[in-house]
Amino acid sequence: MSRAISALTVALLLTLSSAAQDTWQIDPAHTAAQFAVRHLGISTVRGAFTKVSGTVQYDAANPGKSSIQTTIETASVDTRVEMRDNDLRSPRFLDVNKYPTLTFQSKKVEAAGAGKLKITGDLTIHGVTKEVVLDVDGPSAPMKDPWGNQRMGASATTKINRMDFGVSALPGVVGDDISITLDIEMTKK
Repeated sequence: MSRAISALTVALLLTLSSAAQDTWQIDPAHTAAQFAVRHLGISTVRGAFTKVSGTVQYDAANPGKSSIQTTIETASVDTRVEMRDNDLRSPRFLDVNKYPTLTFQSKKVEAAGAGKLKITGDLTIHGVTKEVVLDVDGPSAPMKDPWGNQRMGASATTKINRMDFGVSALPGVVGDDISITLDIEMTKK
């Protein structure tokens, strides 16, 4: 009898813990992956990747059980200058034919104060994977949109050194440090 109660208790706890974790899809139409880099050390060039997708497992009661996986299509780079975008897509920089995506897979999510998270994970760029930390504002409280879907959003920032990922063309012209900002909107049906 006690084994049956123990098995039932474990099953109930597993059901409750999985029920508390919601699955959200990143909404590509309302998500931005932006970057900023110094040019010649005198100005900042900003750009974005326009094709972002992914899944977020979020547990509001226990953020440590949350996770995020995102994929960005490298060919979607847009700096508003076609010649520069083509150069960024070339083997000198992102080599989009060989490396069609950038990915991020979280390894650890932790609360970092009211309305803030710190997400540690693996970022893969140009075939090189390095651990990075995202400083996150949010997520916002879920809300229902006019179509009956649940939505919530978050913003994250980090800084990387492009040389760490083997993106090393034009040193001195293109800065090494890249600031990254992600503004993510997620949906749950």
